Amino acid sequence: MGGNGSALASKDAKAMLRGRSSVLFRWLLLFFCLSPLASLSSRAQYNVDRLIMIGRSALYYEDYVLSIQYFNQAITAKPFLYEPWFFRGIAKFYLDDFVGAESDCSEAIERNPYITGMYELRGLCRIRQKKYDEAISDYDMTIKYEPMSRGLWYNRVLCRIEKKDFDRANADLDTMMGRWSDYSKIYSLKAEVCLMQKDTIGGAQYLDKSLEKDPYDGEAWMVRAMISLSRKQWRDADEQLSKAIHLKPNTVGNYVNRALARYNINNLRGAMADYDKAIEIDPNNFLAHYNRGQLRVQVGDDNRAIADFDFIIQHEPQNFMAIFNRALLLDRTGDLRGAIRDYTTVINQFPNFWTGLHYRAQCYRRLGMTSRAEQDEFRIFQAQNNKHFGIQQRWSASKTREVRKQSEIDMDKYNQMVVADEQTVEHEYSSEYRGKVQNRKTDDELMPMFVLAFGQAVNGIRSYIAFDVELEKINTLKKEDDNLYLVCNRGSLSEKESNRYFSLIDKLSGEIAAGMDMEKVRPLLMKRAAAYLQTQDLDDAISDFTTYISSDSTSAMAFWQRAVCQSMMNDFNASQGIDIQLKTARTLDDFNHAVKLNPNSAFIYYDRGNFYASRKDYARAIDDYTEALRIDPNLAEAYYNRGIVRHISGNSDTGISDLSKAGELGLFDAYSVIRKFRGKH
Repeated sequence: MGGNGSALASKDAKAMLRGRSSVLFRWLLLFFCLSPLASLSSRAQYNVDRLIMIGRSALYYEDYVLSIQYFNQAITAKPFLYEPWFFRGIAKFYLDDFVGAESDCSEAIERNPYITGMYELRGLCRIRQKKYDEAISDYDMTIKYEPMSRGLWYNRVLCRIEKKDFDRANADLDTMMGRWSDYSKIYSLKAEVCLMQKDTIGGAQYLDKSLEKDPYDGEAWMVRAMISLSRKQWRDADEQLSKAIHLKPNTVGNYVNRALARYNINNLRGAMADYDKAIEIDPNNFLAHYNRGQLRVQVGDDNRAIADFDFIIQHEPQNFMAIFNRALLLDRTGDLRGAIRDYTTVINQFPNFWTGLHYRAQCYRRLGMTSRAEQDEFRIFQAQNNKHFGIQQRWSASKTREVRKQSEIDMDKYNQMVVADEQTVEHEYSSEYRGKVQNRKTDDELMPMFVLAFGQAVNGIRSYIAFDVELEKINTLKKEDDNLYLVCNRGSLSEKESNRYFSLIDKLSGEIAAGMDMEKVRPLLMKRAAAYLQTQDLDDAISDFTTYISSDSTSAMAFWQRAVCQSMMNDFNASQGIDIQLKTARTLDDFNHAVKLNPNSAFIYYDRGNFYASRKDYARAIDDYTEALRIDPNLAEAYYNRGIVRHISGNSDTGISDLSKAGELGLFDAYSVIRKFRGKH
């Protein structure tokens, strides 16, 4: 808070304490100077730069909804500043609100048209909305100011390819080859453009050049596989897509295409595994569900094939191919009335589809509905005698290997696999904003520190209540609905939750201001600090912990949580290029002091272990995790983090053993990390 807020607080304190003991007066005067009031109504008086900084901190810790609320306040206070508009746009981008993010970027650009990053972000938002012309316009502007930014040129070329503006795409690629001749992706894009223009020879030449520059370019292997698929060179496509999948394991199209290649070399088990993986990554993928259904039909897995076609029909009620395939399966599994319903749906749309009439007639006969069966059989007889319709051919083994385009509607091809209307490569646009939280997470990301919060938390499936003696004493002095807990996985706040915290801060500030008894004020101060921490207002949280320590220097909790807050601030400040060396030393001092005051707390050792790990002091981190596990052998988070740190340190076997123990204790994410670690060896 600025000087005016502190002066008002001091004036109120003097008015309340006039005539009381000078000792109590001096303490409260110190208290109000150190601990700014945080009522929601007074937030408009906050320094706007500080509001923006808190919002940016929340943004850094991926608390996007909370950060938007801080930027909202900054915009309300000073709508002429471009920063809060821009940063709010970033938060909306990560929340997939591309329309809102584009609008905020436009507002920011209107206020300051000289920050190229804003054009770049708006361009990405427009790409997500398939507004490629507008995106190109933004990239034109950024390239004007940063002509040597390779990523901007790359994104603009991708937009031109999406628009099928091959002439300009080729012109840009030629310029890029002149400036960045060693950048392999230029040649793979050039190859892709050649293929789209039916120049397979030129495409192959540029692909060779791309893989010569970088044999680990997954997109280049994807383009090469497209050539093999178009030539029905199934084994080559299988090998090339396997390399692409190794390099880009989360690209759905690679699995769908490799499944098609494997199906055509009779590797049905491998094809099924690929469709399963594609659906695991993208549960709504049409091609994977449809073709897996067809494959399940061939291997006799009728009930699960029905489930796949159910999915297709639920999402595409007019997909008559899927409806007919489901009818055949229901017929085969004995649901004759369900089969008749589906046959009828298809026949109503295609009255001369006599294969459908034949199967429906059979169902009618099995149900004893002879007259209806005879009506269908008479229609078939008429169709067979009418040369206009011709006689439907039988399906040979080679015929079932054929494929149809996704948009093609030909009931004679009901039992064929489906391919996309146009084979395309899934590109990643170059940007620091690329990817969401889950995409940026790495194998060696640690479980976070234990922090104070209101309400219990769940780690994965495991429910765990962290017990601390000092915290229990604080909770006994206040009603249960405001109880504090130690949690390791503080999630992002919703708008409703963050408003509840702001209201709680408001209420606690009023109670603190009215409090006369230090013993009763201290737990309120701890709770307000925890609320500040949850709302990413780390400065005020540290201020409250400091005031608490000034009145009780024996509180391990206050030293410990002040260290946690300072550690979070250090990480954010380091990301902004600020020197944190002095602050880091103070953070370690607080952790050490907390350990001395409470040497039996596994959670303090665990948090200090995280601090050491963040500084890449892995030996000390492992020692602290080990001490935490000596005190509490069921602390799964300590096993998890020690396992990752041991793996990073080169002790993979012991690391995997620790991760296995963490999974056994309920942190099931550990098993996926184990699979990833083992996959690297």
